[in-house]
Amino acid sequence: MKHLSYEEIKARLPFISASPKDKAALDLIVIRPKENERKVLQEGMLSTTDGLEGDMWKGRPSSRTPDKSAHPDMQLNIMNSRIIDVIAQEKERWQLAGDQLFVDLDLSKENLPAGTQLKVGDAIIEVTAQPHLGCKKFVSRFGLDAMKFVNSEIGKKHQLRGINAKVIKSGKIKLGDLMERI
Repeated sequence: MKHLSYEEIKARLPFISASPKDKAALDLIVIRPKENERKVLQEGMLSTTDGLEGDMWKGRPSSRTPDKSAHPDMQLNIMNSRIIDVIAQEKERWQLAGDQLFVDLDLSKENLPAGTQLKVGDAIIEVTAQPHLGCKKFVSRFGLDAMKFVNSEIGKKHQLRGINAKVIKSGKIKLGDLMERI
């Protein structure tokens, strides 16, 4: 698949930045059982101790913690559905981004600053300050220009690579559940 150029992605910014600000339905739930594996779920369980159950977050080392354990503020990776739709070009490829939750919601720092709590299904999650940036896997799957765009000044302002969150209240989630600010 041909990756989109920086300019092709930038041309879609009006569409991407028109995401709803207060609430939107979950478009995709994905667990990463092992490195480079993805499993799309119809429903899942968010846990204060395990993040999205079945996902490898808890067993994944982090360079951002002193003991290299899983980072507690990076339990969940959430990405805007519109940007992934643009750069992945096919919904079957969304899961390659490595995020667990995809939602058509404005994830910008202005709209969802760190500390913002969101209800999704029966769970409550909180946006954290940990940055979520593109990596070499993201480049191989979506192209260097996609990474440059999501990590550009405008990309960071809108948090187009996504946001990190932690689970505050455990609960069941399913496709179509509203994610809304509380």
